[in-house]
Amino acid sequence: MRRILLASVAASLVLAGCGGSDDGGSADLSAVKVSDAKTPKVTVTKGFKVTKTESKVLKEGSGDELKEGDSVKLDYVGVNGTTGKLFDSTYAAAPQTISLSTTTILAGFVKGLDGRKVGSRVLVAIPPKDGFGATGQPSFEIKKADTMVLVFDIVSKVPTEVTGTSKKLPSDVPQIKLDGDKHPSGFTTSGKTKKKVSKEALYTVIKGDGAKIEKGQTLTAQYVGQVYPDGKVFDESWSKAPASFPVGTGGLIACWDDLLVGQPIGSRVVLVCPADKAYGDAPQGDIIKKGDTLIFAIDLLDAS
Repeated sequence: MRRILLASVAASLVLAGCGGSDDGGSADLSAVKVSDAKTPKVTVTKGFKVTKTESKVLKEGSGDELKEGDSVKLDYVGVNGTTGKLFDSTYAAAPQTISLSTTTILAGFVKGLDGRKVGSRVLVAIPPKDGFGATGQPSFEIKKADTMVLVFDIVSKVPTEVTGTSKKLPSDVPQIKLDGDKHPSGFTTSGKTKKKVSKEALYTVIKGDGAKIEKGQTLTAQYVGQVYPDGKVFDESWSKAPASFPVGTGGLIACWDDLLVGQPIGSRVVLVCPADKAYGDAPQGDIIKKGDTLIFAIDLLDAS
């Protein structure tokens, strides 16, 4: 199945890994040298390892404290403790947005950043059991016994809700249904609802006042998708965590790429996507059938 949301290149680092054992000794984080430069240089003695995730604040920020479940925008640089070699860095590109949840990222990220403040620079050492486990991560040349050493600059917390000027949906468009937490959970119809649509369309329900989304940016959003006009919900993120994905690059269904670029952050929008702008004549799983039109409610939380 071609998925609506695709992970970014850097996201392979933050996918939850399998647990593994670490039979090495432990090391003191004071042995790791980190420069004060905007893009930090991290120096470790080859063979550095820890048996549990260790975290140290190098520069204290003054922003909100992070807690498990938060979505956070950050830059990081990663070094392999065994070899001393750099394996990843975001500083040359753009900050990454992750959810501090062990269902979506490595446990070591959550343990190392939980309780740290926005604006801080944090040094974290992650053993295999909180990292990629016994499989390692060949794409980063990380083997099963390697400790990862990372420096994080915590840029900001991503808002959990959109705020702005509310607008009514046209009466011939399916209306948003809210759950007990007042999050969109699907759509309802009435006698005025159009039974069929032929053109993709975007409707603003809450107009945010943030910057407009640019082509190629990574968008962080909450969403629910349903078969138009009153079919089954086939996907949603509110029960899990906000999703992050590049926009306007061809990795999403065409309707999302076409319509989300240019929308202001902080908005809630409804997208109606005819089959030619969604999955066409290709069924997707047990719910989306050949030729189905889809409808989405999307909260645009952040873009970078």
